[in-house]
Amino acid sequence: MAISRRKLIAGAGAGVGVAAVGGLATNYSYDSLPSDPESLQRVEALPSDDPTPGWFHTSQKRTPNAPLIGDDKAPWVIIGAGFTGLAVARQLAHNFPDDRIILVEAQQVGFGTSGRNAGFLIDVPHNINAPDYIGDPAIARQTLHINQMGQRILHELVEEHNITEAHLRHSGKFQAAVEDHGIEVLNAYHGGLQKLGQPCELIAGSDLTDIFGTSFYKKALYSPGTMLVQPSGLVKGLADSLPENVQLYEETPITAVDFGDKPVLQHASGRITADKLILANNTFAPQFGFYPRAILPTFTYGSLTRPLTESEQKDLGGKEFWGIIPADPFGSTVRRTHDNRILVRNSMSFNADGRSKPGYTQKFREVHRRSFERRFPQLADVPFEYTWGGGLAMTRNDAGVFGELRPNVYAAVAHNGLGTVRGTATGTLLADLLAGKRHELTEFLLNSPKPSDNPPEPFLTMGVNFMLRKGENGAGLEA
Repeated sequence: MAISRRKLIAGAGAGVGVAAVGGLATNYSYDSLPSDPESLQRVEALPSDDPTPGWFHTSQKRTPNAPLIGDDKAPWVIIGAGFTGLAVARQLAHNFPDDRIILVEAQQVGFGTSGRNAGFLIDVPHNINAPDYIGDPAIARQTLHINQMGQRILHELVEEHNITEAHLRHSGKFQAAVEDHGIEVLNAYHGGLQKLGQPCELIAGSDLTDIFGTSFYKKALYSPGTMLVQPSGLVKGLADSLPENVQLYEETPITAVDFGDKPVLQHASGRITADKLILANNTFAPQFGFYPRAILPTFTYGSLTRPLTESEQKDLGGKEFWGIIPADPFGSTVRRTHDNRILVRNSMSFNADGRSKPGYTQKFREVHRRSFERRFPQLADVPFEYTWGGGLAMTRNDAGVFGELRPNVYAAVAHNGLGTVRGTATGTLLADLLAGKRHELTEFLLNSPKPSDNPPEPFLTMGVNFMLRKGENGAGLEA
């Protein structure tokens, strides 16, 4: 599922201040940090996701790295072990083989946002604010190159380290429509991709039924360059294949930072001192004092069925593996997975503190059920096994954050729903920038607009919720 950034009154609210990781309360204090208000930033909300992410529980089991107990220090410290943080750590280790690099993750790897998306590694630009979904051709081409760079890096790592649990396939993606307004979007996007010289194909009618096993969709735009993955399996494999000079601490939430001459990070039982600090924590960057009125923590929700039986697979028909994104930004993303499950992903909520909200998974599970049965009436008796939510860092002007934030502090965050490929690429480019290596894409990112500020509360939450409900109500059968 996608969403128009300009249609949202974007921003980030203040946190609520509960420290919990994986459902376990974490006690902490700020006593060991300086109390200089000019340099001390307290983290008021820590990552706390719902316990039922389907990709995490159906991917390979692994023993997480132990939390940090006591103090540590390193030339490089990275917060967030998702796609971006893993890419930064790996490339820093390559650029500085004699340096120790600390990578800190508040939860377990693969449990957070990076393991809660729909698993699309998309290459082509997808600017839903532009009539042809492309917009400025120069910006679109650079976006294409960034996405393709992220794809290439991930594909090479999967091959090099034999990350079979990623289940990476070069299957392309289908952007599918049911209603007339969605078909108009596909026709416009088809023209935009042709202007960029990107291969694509419009497919309609019974040909779609032969692919998906349902006659629900009327038209689809097929783009062959997209890869599909099991996202949690992929990030787990990336974490377990990090270079030896990377020290990964899991279940180690950072509760405060002293931005003095050297950043000093507080955690539950000690401190981490960094020569240079890199934020790769996306929706939680505002908790560290950066872009608090520009980054919009938005949650999307997915449900995953149990594996289909052989009889149910026969009833469904179609191809054994495919991925659909909706023509309407508020419609449903649907996938048939490597293990013959069906994923349905739709619905959104504005979670200002970046944390899951109690009761929301059950609420949206019912929405997913209706969407599923509309598409696959022959599978009406197939239950969902997992339902979960996951955060996106959105900005009103679709801009990301890349580069230096203050002395010795850097970031690659706010990927606007493309954290798999864009996070991988920008994390790698940031690590190269810190090693004095500059690329054409580096200059593009450094010279791109910064995220726009948004209205203060309570107008922010009121406006965002209004636009979310309006969009979802207007999606019609696409939902």
